This record gives sequence, C-alpha cells and structure tokens, in this order.
Amino acid sequence: MSRRHVVAMGCVLAVTGLTLTGVPAAAGPRAKGVPVTVPAWKPPSGMLEALQRDLELTREQAQARLLNEARLTGVAAELRTRLGNRFGGSWLMGTIAQTLVVATTDEVDIPHIIAAGARAEVVKRSLAELDKHIDSLDQTVPGPKNEGSVRYVDARNNRVVVLSSEPLAAEDLIESAGVDTSVVKVVPSTERPRLLSDVQGGDAYYVGVASRCSVGFSVTHEAQVGFVSAGHCGKAGDATTGFNRIPQGVFKASAFPGRDYAWVEVNAGWTPKPVVSNGSGGAVPVTGSRAALEGASVCRSGSTTDWHCGIIRQLNASVTYPQGTIHGLGRTSVCAEPGDSGGSFISVDQAQGVTSGGSGDCTTSGVTYFQPVNEILAAYGLTLLTASTAPSSGDVSPGTIPSGKQDCAGYPKTYTGTLNDGQSVSQPSRYYRAAVTGTHSACLDGGEGVDFDLYLQRWQRSVWVTVATSEGAGPDEQISYIGLPGFYRYRLVSASGSGPYTLKTKSP
Repeated sequence: MSRRHVVAMGCVLAVTGLTLTGVPAAAGPRAKGVPVTVPAWKPPSGMLEALQRDLELTREQAQARLLNEARLTGVAAELRTRLGNRFGGSWLMGTIAQTLVVATTDEVDIPHIIAAGARAEVVKRSLAELDKHIDSLDQTVPGPKNEGSVRYVDARNNRVVVLSSEPLAAEDLIESAGVDTSVVKVVPSTERPRLLSDVQGGDAYYVGVASRCSVGFSVTHEAQVGFVSAGHCGKAGDATTGFNRIPQGVFKASAFPGRDYAWVEVNAGWTPKPVVSNGSGGAVPVTGSRAALEGASVCRSGSTTDWHCGIIRQLNASVTYPQGTIHGLGRTSVCAEPGDSGGSFISVDQAQGVTSGGSGDCTTSGVTYFQPVNEILAAYGLTLLTASTAPSSGDVSPGTIPSGKQDCAGYPKTYTGTLNDGQSVSQPSRYYRAAVTGTHSACLDGGEGVDFDLYLQRWQRSVWVTVATSEGAGPDEQISYIGLPGFYRYRLVSASGSGPYTLKTKSP
C-alpha cells in the first residue's frame, strides 16, 4: 500500500467570480439552482443539453462545470511543469468539477499547490513511474481475451489497474511474469471492449460495401486535405465513399493494432470543415486540441448514436481486442455503439481524440475509449483544421455569440415588433427554409432597460428543437450557426421589460 495523504486548500474554490481567458464577464442567472454566477459566454450548441442529459445536471450546473474545467486545466498544466518529475497526476472532482487535485511525491510542493488554488495529495509514485509500469505490463503480459483485456493508469489511487472477468487467473499471470504486484491492482470486471465498426447503413463514411465508420476531425497535410479516424476502419490504400455513397477519398496511412488511428485524404468533391456534428442538425466548432484533464466532461459524435457526453475516467489505458492490443487510450463514461468508430471526442471546442471501441451501449450505458488526436497529428505530420485556420473561417462560428451592443449591418431580412415582459414571438411568423447546409445569422437589437433573448429553432420530425441560443443580459443578442438543410425559425423572448425590437437575419 502506498503512503499518501491529502492536504485541503486553505479556501474553497468558488465558482463565482471565475475568470476565463477569451470568455466575457459573467452575468447573473435568472433561474434558481446552483448559487453560481453564470457568464454570458455560451458553449457550443447542443453541449449543455447533452451534459444535462448524460450527467444528470441542471443547465446552471453544466455551464459551471465547463467554466471550472477550462480554468482549472490551465492551473494543472502550470503545476505539472513546476513539479517536474515529482508530478503524480491531476484530476477534477465534484459535480461541477469545482475541485482540482494535484498529486506530488514530495511534501515540499504542498504550499505551491495550495497557493495555486488546488488540493494537494502526496503519493509514493510519480505519474512518469506509473506510465513506465503500464508500459512494462503491456510488454511483459500481453492482454489475453479474458484475463485482463483492459489496463490503465489509475492516478487517483497511484497504481495501475487491470480489469478482468477472471481476476485470480489474471493475478497469477501477472505474478508469474515478475511484474511488481505492489503497483498493479486486478479488479473484477465484466467490461468487454469491441471495435465499433462494420454496421450497415447510416450517415457516415464507408469502406467497401458494408463497413461503416465515423469521421473524426478535419486535417491538412501540406496541400492535401482530409480527416482522421480509427485505424481499424481501413488500411492504407482503401477507398472510401461518403454518407451518400459518392466516392470520397483514400486512406493515406493507418495503424492498428498497437495504435488505432488513420487519416483519409478526400477528393475535390469534398470540403473538410472544422466542426463536429452535435446530433441535432447543428455543428460544434473545433478551435484547438488542448488535452482535457482526467475528470473533465467530454462529448462524442458518431454516425450510429449521434451526440453523447460523459467524463474522462483515465488517460492512459491499454485495451486488448481480439485483433490485438491498443495502447495510450483515453477511457470515458461516454456510451457508443458499432458504427461510431473513428468519431470525434471533443471537450467544449477542443478536439480530444477519435473513437476506438467500447463496452455496453447507449441504452444501458457504457464505457468508450478514444485515441488521443494529438498523437495522430504528430504521427503523420498533420495539422488540425480549426475555426481560426479554416480557409472559409468566416462561415464557421459557434452556435452562440456573447451578447453586447452589436453592429447589425449587412443582414438582408428585417423583422420589427414589440415584446412585452415575459412574452415570446416567432420570426418569421411561420418558418423559413434552408435548401443547403450553411450559416444562419441573426442580430437582435432591443431598447434600453430590457433583457431580450434569442433562439434559433429547427423543425425535427414533429417538434421545434432549439439548436442555437443567445441569452446575454441586456437588449442585444446575436447568433451565427452552421446548420443542415431544413425548416427554421427564430424565437424572441423577453426575460424582463417591454419595448420595441429589430431582428435582422441572413440564411444560406
């Protein structure tokens, strides 16, 4: 048993008053709930709703969690650099990720950790040592199908964990291989990872006649453009067709097993975009690939089960499929099903990785693994296509834009009217139709002393679904949203006050 103890912070991390680089100042919430200051900044469209559903949070809790994750990730990175080889790992705790824990092998670091606003924990082994132990375990004891097909670094408990449905057999195998059993813990588990490909039909990309996978993230390589995906989806030279079965591209490189990644170059008929589908007809912008912390929320997009969210459980897992073992995977509580392979894992607007495989399903819950995207980019010399680097970046923007006094020039359609306190109206009064995928933009200008909010809705099956929101404190709101073809309308709501409004819009 390793010697470890926890040192609490001198003060509790408060959600109120959080400052986040690039995020506007906060505005107070109107609804009752968690006593936090909810900022005017809004996450990508569809993310709050998925976090509420999958993590059983209120909207205020989901928004507070994302703010905490963004702020504390930077604190953890600074402490990791400062601690160097004494760093024992870091993770987030609490319903809204309000607590950052940073582990060290030396008590001398405790004051520095507390001063940074984190909770200190002293452990026996550094994270670098744990990484070496799992590498040694992978090399010495290949993961058999039953006696330990999943193993990962458990930074919270300062050990390496092996999951097995036959724990006694796994323990005997590990001990006979001469592995340090004081570091490795075998845990009984029914988890059965399998690859998530080979499903007929769906909106995705195809390799051959029947094999279907999901696009990961758009990338560039010198003059070439394409996307990354899972390596088990295809091998170098395999041709792909798109969701519409039209020729799309070719696998330029692929790795599996050992790693599970690939990249596909697309032909001139396809234009990669720096966005991820949010499962409701909209898109989440990708602005970078900063790795999220263990304990952070993460969302996955795939062609079978669309958009689901969960928590990053561990960040260095090895998984043995019947085809071989994959190393260095992220392990999450997000569900997935066959056909979701290769799909995007994203935290807010930061690319995390591509779906490898998992256990369970999206009906009964599950565990899913992702191959970190930064490793793929480095392996093939790729550049992630982001909203700031995209050739047509002016057409790519988040589902919501922070409110404030806006310049409403350049919008071809204009709607005017009056909103009374608590009233809501639709503009246009029925709907408008978008025949192609493109950007929906709107600028709402209200009078002084009122608080108007703006929502974009899309008709799906038999109901109107909100796909983008702008709920800042004040009279002026603005939305820019990338959407699929369909029927849309704007909803204008008076949160407080009465007065005239002018709504200007532009559609694809």
